[in-house]
Amino acid sequence: MIVQLFTGFFALLSTILIVSANPVKRSIPKINNEPIIGILSQELIPGLYSSYSNEYDSYIAASYIKFVEGAGAQAVPIWIGKNSTYYEDIMSKLNGVLFPGGDVNFFVSNGYADAGDIIYKIAKRYNDNGDYFPILGICLGFELLTYLSANRVEHRTNCTSVCQAIPLNFTPVFNQSKLFGSTSEKIINILKTDNVTANYHNYCVTKSDLERVNLTDSLRVMSLNNDENGLEFISTIEDKKYPFYGLQFHPEKNDYEWVKGRNIPHSRNATIINQYFADFLVIEARKNFHKFEDEEEKLKTLIYNYNPTYTGLKKSLMIQSYFFKTTS
Repeated sequence: MIVQLFTGFFALLSTILIVSANPVKRSIPKINNEPIIGILSQELIPGLYSSYSNEYDSYIAASYIKFVEGAGAQAVPIWIGKNSTYYEDIMSKLNGVLFPGGDVNFFVSNGYADAGDIIYKIAKRYNDNGDYFPILGICLGFELLTYLSANRVEHRTNCTSVCQAIPLNFTPVFNQSKLFGSTSEKIINILKTDNVTANYHNYCVTKSDLERVNLTDSLRVMSLNNDENGLEFISTIEDKKYPFYGLQFHPEKNDYEWVKGRNIPHSRNATIINQYFADFLVIEARKNFHKFEDEEEKLKTLIYNYNPTYTGLKKSLMIQSYFFKTTS
């Protein structure tokens, strides 16, 4: 009996020593704790920023910068009017891209849509090669995503959803999405019941529009809404293959835009919704590990090198904006 006990003890000790000498290799999930989001600039529209158009030719509303910064990311402006080499280079150093809202024409040469097209194709290539790279489109950026998914075939419908703060009407498949699949019941209830999504668009994408350009199989529709005349339009989408997401409404306005008379929701629940979508984008970007190899280059590229301009006094649609020369 004693011999058996000693034999068992030494066998156990031998096993412990072997395991200690050869520890099991465990894969530790990597998270990027210094994500950088690129935000696409867009051309100045005559009348919108007429007092700045002589000196500048592109801009980004400051609310989009604050949107990503408020979720723990840094921001880099992406210039319009550049060649593919520029976009290949900047994308290799970013962890995600935001296509912001605005009021530009998709058919302007070397503008917002042309730059977006190059970015979209690079991001698709990254993801096809196993390099996770997210894109979020807001309002015009939402429309740009569907336009690029349709190989630049125009398919939008004229509509009137201006200064509409409304809840979302979720589709039956909304909880199958990455955008909402693991969302808390609290967030879903706010989105379902409160006027927290701020809509400012004269174009809509409808289910029929997606059918016309054969996108119903590649894009998941998670929510619908109705414009001021009752037209049903799509308010949230995501690509079924790529981490590309679209919001027809403006979550960033809830916290950062204070133009009077625009029916922007500023309730406590509205700020919770702003934070939810900002967090979602940045969490997605943390899955990407691109970086600037040169720290000095990074510091010279970040948005901190530019100063926002207070445009609220000029009856702008935005309180602050960053103005640029595309040759920056």
